[in-house]
Amino acid sequence: MSHLYLVLRSAPAEIMAKMWHDDDVSLGPIKDETIAVIGYGIQGAAQASNLRDSGLKVVVGLREGGKSWAKAKSEGHKVMTVPDAVKAADIVHVLIPDMEQARIYKQDIKPNFQKGAALSFSHGAAIHWKWIVAPKQSDVIMVAPKSPGQRVRELYLENFGTPSLVAVEQDYTKRAWERILGMAKGIGSTRPGILQTTFKEEVESDWFGEQVDLCGGVESMVKNAFETLVEAGYQPEIAYFETLHELKLIVDLVQKYGISGMYRRVSETARYGGLTRGKRAIGPEVKKAMKKDLKEIQDGTFAKEWVSVYEKEGQKSFQKYMDALEAHQVEKVGMKLRKMMWPNDQVT
Repeated sequence: MSHLYLVLRSAPAEIMAKMWHDDDVSLGPIKDETIAVIGYGIQGAAQASNLRDSGLKVVVGLREGGKSWAKAKSEGHKVMTVPDAVKAADIVHVLIPDMEQARIYKQDIKPNFQKGAALSFSHGAAIHWKWIVAPKQSDVIMVAPKSPGQRVRELYLENFGTPSLVAVEQDYTKRAWERILGMAKGIGSTRPGILQTTFKEEVESDWFGEQVDLCGGVESMVKNAFETLVEAGYQPEIAYFETLHELKLIVDLVQKYGISGMYRRVSETARYGGLTRGKRAIGPEVKKAMKKDLKEIQDGTFAKEWVSVYEKEGQKSFQKYMDALEAHQVEKVGMKLRKMMWPNDQVT
């Protein structure tokens, strides 16, 4: 099997990430295996459908009578209870929320898991933090698409795919890599390319990105920028457009052309202003805080906090934060403007 290599530059040394494309990978090793997709949320529905449409044997494991049961059936899947799906499976692909995985594993998966089967995930938290301790006589594998489930399905139907990270934590059968590469091909990810990682690296980097950049960091940056303009006397509607609405346009350019490519596609004033003033807004003190956040992820502090809070409060654990966010002026102004821009959609 041939491999391509992608060079990722980082201090202090260069890290070589192994990468595979479509022609490097075969569905053959898992063609006769049954894949039980546990869960049918946005990611579960997308991956189950892609795997099935790639010609693989797929069953969907759900709670009988649950709201996803009828949906999965109507979309052409063979649906079974979780215990029955696990009994029938060579690969058990767990796609339920992180905080529910340990409970479902203990209750429905572990008692029915077959020797030599693979326990598969799209996020490594449960294994890395030992919320789930897999049987020694099993493969433990991961394929993590780098986009929401809806996009995983859309790109597959466009005869392309979403890049994924792949990892093997435990290789009991000596076929674990063949299995996870086949899974990645089945969901369409080898079309653009897949990269090798580890459960540890995937979890820590994924949580870090969510907290300081993609979700938490963006929220804080936008609110602070919006508040700065409004407090200086600018109209909230104007502040919304300049600090939130246009953000997507810039991110689209960054995603397609890179950061320097984005700068080449904005005005000269935006280019000079961004290059010379951006580090003032988000400078060394922010990076120092980011390092603290990363350390709390690496040493398990955040994981322990999240488990403790969830056990006490469940999904209510973040409601107070959501209530405060929805009460913020940027959200109230945004709702009004989004209805103006997309009048036929249900926008909130």
